[in-house]
Amino acid sequence: MHVPHLSHLATADPQLAGLIEDEATRQHDKLRMIASENYVSAAVLEATGTVLTNKYSEGYAGKRYYEGQQFVDPIEELARTRAEALFGVDHANVQPYSGSPANLAVFLAFLQPGDTFLSLELAHGGHLTHGSPVSATGKWFRPVHYAVDRATGRIDMDHVRELALAERPKMIICGGTAIPRTIDFPAFAAIAREVGAVLLADIAHIAGLIAGGAHPSPVGHADVISTTTHKTLRGPRGAMLMSTAEHATAIDKAVFPGLQGGPHNHTTAGIAVALGEAAQPSFRDYAAQVVANGKALAAALTERGFNLVSGGTDNHLILIDLTDKGVEGKPAAKALDRAGIELNFNTVPYDPRKPWNPSGIRLGTAAITTRGLTEEHMPQVATWYDEAITAVVKDDEATLDRVAGEVADLLAGFPMPGYATA
Repeated sequence: MHVPHLSHLATADPQLAGLIEDEATRQHDKLRMIASENYVSAAVLEATGTVLTNKYSEGYAGKRYYEGQQFVDPIEELARTRAEALFGVDHANVQPYSGSPANLAVFLAFLQPGDTFLSLELAHGGHLTHGSPVSATGKWFRPVHYAVDRATGRIDMDHVRELALAERPKMIICGGTAIPRTIDFPAFAAIAREVGAVLLADIAHIAGLIAGGAHPSPVGHADVISTTTHKTLRGPRGAMLMSTAEHATAIDKAVFPGLQGGPHNHTTAGIAVALGEAAQPSFRDYAAQVVANGKALAAALTERGFNLVSGGTDNHLILIDLTDKGVEGKPAAKALDRAGIELNFNTVPYDPRKPWNPSGIRLGTAAITTRGLTEEHMPQVATWYDEAITAVVKDDEATLDRVAGEVADLLAGFPMPGYATA
């Protein structure tokens, strides 16, 4: 059952309570391997479910537009100072509602409509808010995209520099949503300095790994850092912007009043809890285990004939091109879900297929590491992937059902935060 127990909700709205209980069971029984998902602690769950959701707090601590902020102000300051200490930055803003408006706030702070910026192509691992034609960032500004090398699947920094020198962008973005390799922050910073551009490091996927010392940090290289607070950081669904002292005022004004009204105080409290947890020595062990699991799973998948973009991973994320498996990404993802393995279909670099049914799948090891799985379990996970992909090609529902049962049996031995079996 869900923990904390939904006793009041079950009385007031049993239909909704039942759906939440079902979701808790689903999360418990499946290998949750969507690279952008994780499990929050019971403490984070409790913080986000408090009376803080009742309070409006437009403005910043000490400069609010509504009264009654005696306890909200220190909560937000606690989250902000914990972020600054954890990441070693001059300034942090913990108010953005999610990663997309956080990124948009950076555009508002530093660019004018029509200005040129440089970012990774969406189909090569970038993000919608890095200049996709369907995003406000692509409609209001002028994106120029760099790509990964066709042969290696890695970013060619010489190519990035050539584009930057030719286009003279006002901003350069590094980071994205499907990058399995270490981001070279110093190289991006050198290029940004050469052309006089602001460097934005989007670390949404790897923030927890950076906090835990398992990935190099952009601090000291990037002018501004954006991140979500869930994913590898294991906080609630929110976002943060961090910057040098020079850019603090511009960032704060872009968030409020530029884009948002009152912050979500219950989320801010959950972020504060998660940042406190990430500052503990045990979190460094967690981050290291996430990467170790990613590398072990990548090796096991390669042994089973899967084609991994860039040949492997340096972090939590693995991107697989299924072209030579005879199945597209969407049916593969749906089959794996039926087999108890949750992930998403995803484009791969130079993908000839459309994004709604691309050639690849994207998976990550952050959530299964939170459950306690280690390198020793990764060969079995790879075996289940192989069996499920083979089953969808053969339309073999029985195998998918069998794998789902085996997955649930394994996970019964690994507790889930927010769930109890009795």
